[in-house]
Amino acid sequence: MKILDVKQGSEEWLAARAGIVTASELGALLTPTLKPTDSQGRMTYLYTKLAERWQGFPMPSYGGGVMEQGSILEGEALPWYAVRFKAKPKRVGLVLTDCGRFAASPDGLLPEVGLEIKCPQPPNHVKWLLDGRIPPEHLLQCYGGMFATGYKAWDFVSYCRGFPPLVRRLERDEKVMDLILGQVERVTETLDEWTEKLKEANGGKGPSDSETDDIGPF
Repeated sequence: MKILDVKQGSEEWLAARAGIVTASELGALLTPTLKPTDSQGRMTYLYTKLAERWQGFPMPSYGGGVMEQGSILEGEALPWYAVRFKAKPKRVGLVLTDCGRFAASPDGLLPEVGLEIKCPQPPNHVKWLLDGRIPPEHLLQCYGGMFATGYKAWDFVSYCRGFPPLVRRLERDEKVMDLILGQVERVTETLDEWTEKLKEANGGKGPSDSETDDIGPF
Protein backbone atom coordinates (compact mmCIF):
# COMPACT_ATOMS: atom_id res chain seq x y z
CA MET A 1 0.00 0.00 0.00
CA LYS A 2 0.95 3.64 -0.43
CA ILE A 3 0.01 6.26 2.14
CA LEU A 4 -0.43 9.84 0.95
CA ASP A 5 0.17 12.48 3.59
CA VAL A 6 -2.76 14.71 2.67
CA LYS A 7 -5.57 16.09 4.80
CA GLN A 8 -8.87 14.33 4.26
CA GLY A 9 -11.26 16.65 2.45
CA SER A 10 -8.48 18.89 1.12
CA GLU A 11 -8.02 19.74 -2.56
CA GLU A 12 -5.02 17.38 -2.70
CA TRP A 13 -7.05 14.56 -1.17
CA LEU A 14 -9.95 15.12 -3.57
CA ALA A 15 -7.63 15.17 -6.59
CA ALA A 16 -5.79 12.01 -5.51
CA ARG A 17 -9.00 9.96 -5.34
CA ALA A 18 -10.64 11.39 -8.47
CA GLY A 19 -11.27 8.88 -11.23
CA ILE A 20 -10.53 5.74 -9.21
CA VAL A 21 -12.70 3.44 -7.10
CA THR A 22 -12.71 4.22 -3.38
CA ALA A 23 -13.81 2.23 -0.36
CA SER A 24 -16.64 4.64 0.41
CA GLU A 25 -18.01 4.21 -3.13
CA LEU A 26 -18.08 0.42 -3.28
CA GLY A 27 -21.82 0.55 -2.70
CA ALA A 28 -22.16 1.82 -6.26
CA LEU A 29 -20.72 -1.49 -7.50
CA LEU A 30 -21.83 -4.08 -4.94
CA THR A 31 -24.91 -4.40 -2.75
CA PRO A 32 -24.61 -5.12 1.00
CA THR A 33 -25.26 -8.76 0.09
CA LEU A 34 -22.25 -8.64 -2.27
CA LYS A 35 -24.25 -8.79 -5.47
CA PRO A 36 -23.49 -6.50 -8.46
CA THR A 37 -25.57 -3.33 -8.41
CA ASP A 38 -28.23 -2.61 -11.04
CA SER A 39 -27.02 -1.37 -14.39
CA GLN A 40 -28.49 2.13 -14.13
CA GLY A 41 -26.81 3.03 -10.86
CA ARG A 42 -23.59 1.41 -11.96
CA MET A 43 -23.50 3.33 -15.23
CA THR A 44 -24.09 6.63 -13.45
CA TYR A 45 -21.14 5.86 -11.22
CA LEU A 46 -18.91 4.95 -14.18
CA TYR A 47 -19.80 8.17 -16.02
CA THR A 48 -18.92 10.12 -12.90
CA LYS A 49 -15.57 8.36 -12.55
CA LEU A 50 -14.79 8.98 -16.22
CA ALA A 51 -15.57 12.67 -15.87
CA GLU A 52 -13.34 12.84 -12.80
CA ARG A 53 -10.51 11.06 -14.58
CA TRP A 54 -10.71 13.42 -17.53
CA GLN A 55 -10.93 16.57 -15.44
CA GLY A 56 -8.55 15.48 -12.71
CA PHE A 57 -10.91 16.47 -9.90
CA PRO A 58 -14.13 15.06 -8.44
CA MET A 59 -17.68 16.15 -9.01
CA PRO A 60 -19.09 18.64 -6.48
CA SER A 61 -20.77 17.08 -3.49
CA TYR A 62 -23.03 18.48 -0.81
CA GLY A 63 -21.75 18.84 2.73
CA GLY A 64 -24.31 20.20 5.17
CA GLY A 65 -24.47 20.83 8.88
CA VAL A 66 -25.01 17.18 9.74
CA MET A 67 -21.81 16.21 7.94
CA GLU A 68 -19.91 19.04 9.62
CA GLN A 69 -21.18 17.92 13.02
CA GLY A 70 -20.07 14.37 12.24
CA SER A 71 -16.57 15.61 11.41
CA ILE A 72 -16.38 17.46 14.71
CA LEU A 73 -17.48 14.42 16.70
CA GLU A 74 -14.92 12.24 14.93
CA GLY A 75 -12.34 14.38 16.69
CA GLU A 76 -13.77 13.10 19.98
CA ALA A 77 -14.27 9.51 18.88
CA LEU A 78 -10.65 8.75 17.97
CA PRO A 79 -9.21 9.83 21.36
CA TRP A 80 -12.03 7.90 23.08
CA TYR A 81 -11.06 4.77 21.15
CA ALA A 82 -7.39 5.28 22.00
CA VAL A 83 -8.12 5.51 25.73
CA ARG A 84 -10.72 2.73 25.77
CA PHE A 85 -8.51 0.21 24.00
CA LYS A 86 -5.12 1.55 25.12
CA ALA A 87 -4.12 2.02 21.51
CA LYS A 88 -2.42 4.72 19.47
CA PRO A 89 -4.26 5.02 16.13
CA LYS A 90 -2.35 6.84 13.45
CA ARG A 91 -4.22 9.43 11.42
CA VAL A 92 -3.68 9.05 7.69
CA GLY A 93 -4.87 10.94 4.65
CA LEU A 94 -5.32 8.50 1.79
CA VAL A 95 -4.24 4.90 1.28
CA LEU A 96 -3.71 3.65 -2.28
CA THR A 97 -3.19 0.10 -3.42
CA ASP A 98 0.18 -0.51 -5.05
CA CYS A 99 -1.45 -0.36 -8.49
CA GLY A 100 -2.98 3.04 -7.67
CA ARG A 101 -6.44 1.96 -8.86
CA PHE A 102 -8.17 1.86 -5.51
CA ALA A 103 -8.14 4.16 -2.49
CA ALA A 104 -9.42 4.27 1.07
CA SER A 105 -9.40 6.94 3.75
CA PRO A 106 -9.22 5.15 7.11
CA ASP A 107 -10.12 7.17 10.18
CA GLY A 108 -7.12 5.62 11.87
CA LEU A 109 -4.58 2.84 11.49
CA LEU A 110 -3.12 0.56 14.12
CA PRO A 111 -0.31 -1.89 13.35
CA GLU A 112 -2.80 -4.63 12.42
CA VAL A 113 -6.27 -3.05 12.56
CA GLY A 114 -7.89 -0.19 10.67
CA LEU A 115 -10.67 2.08 11.91
CA GLU A 116 -13.89 3.30 10.38
CA ILE A 117 -15.60 5.88 12.59
CA LYS A 118 -19.13 7.10 12.04
CA CYS A 119 -20.83 9.81 14.09
CA PRO A 120 -24.51 9.49 13.15
CA GLN A 121 -27.48 11.41 14.43
CA PRO A 122 -29.04 9.87 17.60
CA PRO A 123 -31.86 7.95 15.85
CA ASN A 124 -29.44 6.09 13.57
CA HIS A 125 -26.97 5.48 16.40
CA VAL A 126 -29.73 4.02 18.59
CA LYS A 127 -30.84 1.83 15.71
CA TRP A 128 -27.32 0.51 15.23
CA LEU A 129 -26.84 -0.05 18.95
CA LEU A 130 -30.02 -2.10 19.20
CA ASP A 131 -29.05 -4.12 16.12
CA GLY A 132 -25.64 -4.77 17.66
CA ARG A 133 -23.70 -5.29 14.45
CA ILE A 134 -21.88 -3.30 11.80
CA PRO A 135 -24.59 -1.59 9.75
CA PRO A 136 -24.89 -3.40 6.40
CA GLU A 137 -24.53 -0.10 4.54
CA HIS A 138 -21.02 0.33 5.99
CA LEU A 139 -19.69 -3.22 5.63
CA LEU A 140 -18.25 -2.63 2.17
CA GLN A 141 -16.35 0.46 3.28
CA CYS A 142 -14.68 -1.59 6.02
CA TYR A 143 -13.84 -4.37 3.59
CA GLY A 144 -12.54 -1.75 1.19
CA GLY A 145 -10.19 -0.48 3.87
CA MET A 146 -8.79 -3.97 4.27
CA PHE A 147 -8.47 -4.32 0.49
CA ALA A 148 -6.46 -1.10 0.25
CA THR A 149 -4.20 -1.78 3.21
CA GLY A 150 -3.87 -5.55 3.22
CA TYR A 151 -5.02 -5.58 6.86
CA LYS A 152 -6.74 -8.61 8.32
CA ALA A 153 -9.22 -6.75 10.56
CA TRP A 154 -11.18 -3.50 10.74
CA ASP A 155 -12.95 -1.91 13.68
CA PHE A 156 -16.22 -0.11 13.06
CA VAL A 157 -17.02 2.59 15.61
CA SER A 158 -20.31 4.43 15.92
CA TYR A 159 -19.97 7.39 18.27
CA CYS A 160 -22.76 9.70 19.38
CA ARG A 161 -22.31 12.11 22.27
CA GLY A 162 -24.41 11.12 25.29
CA PHE A 163 -24.89 7.50 24.17
CA PRO A 164 -22.83 4.35 24.66
CA PRO A 165 -20.61 3.81 21.61
CA LEU A 166 -20.80 0.80 19.34
CA VAL A 167 -17.57 -1.01 18.44
CA ARG A 168 -17.54 -4.10 16.26
CA ARG A 169 -14.61 -5.83 14.57
CA LEU A 170 -14.78 -7.19 11.02
CA GLU A 171 -12.36 -9.91 9.97
CA ARG A 172 -10.87 -10.10 6.49
CA ASP A 173 -12.71 -12.36 4.03
CA GLU A 174 -10.66 -13.36 0.98
CA LYS A 175 -13.78 -14.11 -1.04
CA VAL A 176 -14.90 -10.51 -0.54
CA MET A 177 -11.40 -9.29 -1.43
CA ASP A 178 -11.62 -11.21 -4.70
CA LEU A 179 -15.02 -9.66 -5.42
CA ILE A 180 -13.64 -6.17 -4.86
CA LEU A 181 -10.60 -6.92 -7.01
CA GLY A 182 -12.85 -8.10 -9.82
CA GLN A 183 -14.93 -4.93 -9.63
CA VAL A 184 -11.86 -2.68 -9.60
CA GLU A 185 -10.43 -4.47 -12.63
CA ARG A 186 -13.72 -4.21 -14.53
CA VAL A 187 -14.14 -0.52 -13.74
CA THR A 188 -10.55 0.27 -14.67
CA GLU A 189 -10.81 -1.60 -17.96
CA THR A 190 -14.04 0.21 -18.84
CA LEU A 191 -12.62 3.61 -17.94
CA ASP A 192 -9.48 2.94 -19.99
CA GLU A 193 -11.62 2.13 -23.03
CA TRP A 194 -13.87 5.13 -22.56
CA THR A 195 -10.92 7.46 -22.04
CA GLU A 196 -9.59 6.45 -25.45
CA LYS A 197 -12.98 7.23 -26.98
CA LEU A 198 -12.92 10.66 -25.38
CA LYS A 199 -9.46 11.24 -26.80
CA GLU A 200 -10.72 10.33 -30.26
CA ALA A 201 -13.58 12.81 -29.85
CA ASN A 202 -10.99 15.37 -28.75
CA GLY A 203 -8.90 15.02 -31.89
CA GLY A 204 -6.61 12.43 -30.39
CA LYS A 205 -5.66 14.67 -27.48
CA GLY A 206 -5.87 13.87 -23.81
CA PRO A 207 -7.19 16.29 -21.21
CA SER A 208 -3.74 17.75 -20.55
CA ASP A 209 -3.49 18.75 -24.24
CA SER A 210 -6.90 20.44 -24.30
CA GLU A 211 -7.28 24.19 -24.70
CA THR A 212 -9.30 24.16 -21.47
CA ASP A 213 -6.40 22.63 -19.59
CA ASP A 214 -6.10 25.65 -17.31
CA ILE A 215 -9.66 25.36 -16.01
CA GLY A 216 -9.61 23.99 -12.46
CA PRO A 217 -12.22 22.81 -10.01
CA PHE A 218 -12.72 26.14 -8.25
